[in-house]
Amino acid sequence: FFSPLVADAEMLGTPDPDLAATMGFSGFGKKARTFDLEAMFEQTRRTAVERSRKVLEAREREKEDETEKEFRIPYTASSVSASSAKGPGTTLTEREAVCSESEDNSNEALSGPSMQSQSSAKGPAEDTDDDDDDDEEEFIGPPLPPGFKDSDEDNDNDDTEEEDDNPVKKIPDSHEITLQHGTKTVSALGLDPSGARLITGGYDYDVKFWDFAGMDASLQAFRSLQPCECHQIKSLQYSSTGDVILVVSGNSQAKVLDRDGFPVMECIKGDQYIVDMTNTKGHTAMLNSGCWHPKIKEEFLTCSNDGTVRTWDVNNEKKHKSVFKPRSVQGKRVIPTTCTYSRDGKLIAAGCQDGSIQIWDRNMTVHTKFHCRQAHASGTDTSCLTFSYDGTVLASRGGDDTLKIWDIRQFKKPLNSADGLPSFFPMTDCCFSPDDKILVTGTSVKKGGGSGKLFFFYRETFQKLYEIEVTDASVVRCLWHPKLNQIMVGTGNGLAKVYYDPVKSQRGAKLCVVKTKRKERQAETLTQDYIITPHALPMFREPRQRSTRKQLEKDRLDPMKSHKPEPPVAGAGRGGRVGTHGVTLSSYIVKNIALDKTDDSNPREAILRHAKEAEENPYWVAPAYAK
Repeated sequence: FFSPLVADAEMLGTPDPDLAATMGFSGFGKKARTFDLEAMFEQTRRTAVERSRKVLEAREREKEDETEKEFRIPYTASSVSASSAKGPGTTLTEREAVCSESEDNSNEALSGPSMQSQSSAKGPAEDTDDDDDDDEEEFIGPPLPPGFKDSDEDNDNDDTEEEDDNPVKKIPDSHEITLQHGTKTVSALGLDPSGARLITGGYDYDVKFWDFAGMDASLQAFRSLQPCECHQIKSLQYSSTGDVILVVSGNSQAKVLDRDGFPVMECIKGDQYIVDMTNTKGHTAMLNSGCWHPKIKEEFLTCSNDGTVRTWDVNNEKKHKSVFKPRSVQGKRVIPTTCTYSRDGKLIAAGCQDGSIQIWDRNMTVHTKFHCRQAHASGTDTSCLTFSYDGTVLASRGGDDTLKIWDIRQFKKPLNSADGLPSFFPMTDCCFSPDDKILVTGTSVKKGGGSGKLFFFYRETFQKLYEIEVTDASVVRCLWHPKLNQIMVGTGNGLAKVYYDPVKSQRGAKLCVVKTKRKERQAETLTQDYIITPHALPMFREPRQRSTRKQLEKDRLDPMKSHKPEPPVAGAGRGGRVGTHGVTLSSYIVKNIALDKTDDSNPREAILRHAKEAEENPYWVAPAYAK
């Protein structure tokens, strides 16, 4: 900014000492001073006026030969000086008038635009580099013809013009990397807003985290987890700030994880026995899709097979915020298969199984604001809805093998439509390019039926611009990140591919492909035999004897060890325990013996009662004394 001012000051002579002091030219080692912007701009204006006057005088003095005259006459419109050519009278007189005016007014106060108009009177070749080259050289001689430019500049401009004319040049597909998620379908992809981390989820219930800056060329995920146990992952998305992740799976409860995969909240499950879904606190059936609010970082949206679309707040997991209930033409419940917010977050759109697309105002839950009843074939799953970046157009990917774009203000028929795009998955994606001119979607193939492809359509005409053969399996998810300018693709055989261009793309995959693989450390061989005492190893070490008091305190806290034995049951059994007189044979005999009521009050009679039997059949005493 200051270098042209210094040059200007030199051209005009010794600068004003006050100005030099103000501008800080005098003594660079001194303390910095505040700049007087008005003085700076005034000085710049004077310099520009003086220079343009000098240039005009130099050109007037210049005499040109015949060839130059002939060369300049056809291009009087781009001529700079007032007397540079003797072309058609009207044009020349106008130019002379302009030049004379500029000379007359050179000492008057001029505003910015008037200076621009003076400089715009120069030739087209001078226009481009006027500001940069004024200090170094002044334009002398005839202006260059309009088509002529410096060779380097010419090449650059040709490239940019060619890219503008040909949108295919903007597709970053010259290089690719493949991330191995698993063996089953990659059904969810998510990139954080900065583009530093990618998350993939699949039919194998896994969610994997990939860090582009931390990965090397071996392309390994740094974390893998199963947040929803044995439920397929339907959708993954980072919030607008990138600090939390929404996980939508095959169960009825959406989860929110932090950046490292730790749970932040889980939505509540609704009561499946209540008929009116408005009165339940959460979803009661399998989820289909979900997404974050683009502006409010705590709010997200889910839709489910219970026939509702619900909004939630991360800070309140006990109940949804609001409920939207899509209805068929007959007013019956219909299942939403996909949902999304508009780019400003004011509208909520849902694609339903009856082929309709229904759009509500976020604050009005009862009636739809826009709806199209026959957007796609009835009975098919509309797998994706997405708004363009400018917010005027809605793209829908249907289960009826079509891709359509709609102007929601005229929602009766699509602006454009493409068919013959097979889709076998309820989450096949479509997305807009960062410049909003291209629409991208993937196609599905049966096993052994060829390659899944990524198709690129021109938004205005829906002409097919380009296609990429991704792999010999279906292309399910696709995502074109606006900051990285890289395309992520999830496939049916467990791969996540990243397409990029080293020139057009930023960071992302470019960071990890340049890093060499880390060498695995070889196990170091023992150079000498170490003598290891077996009892020094932890597995053989005997437990240290703890004090009895501590052990007793621990035992007292143990409910099993400190349990008081039950006392024996007296009388009849109670509390599930059998009493003293049980139902076994032995207990019955004991009971009967105890009940023997024989009166043994006279012991002599009781003994003599057995005397006769003892005489007749001696058994105990008599045989011993017989011999």
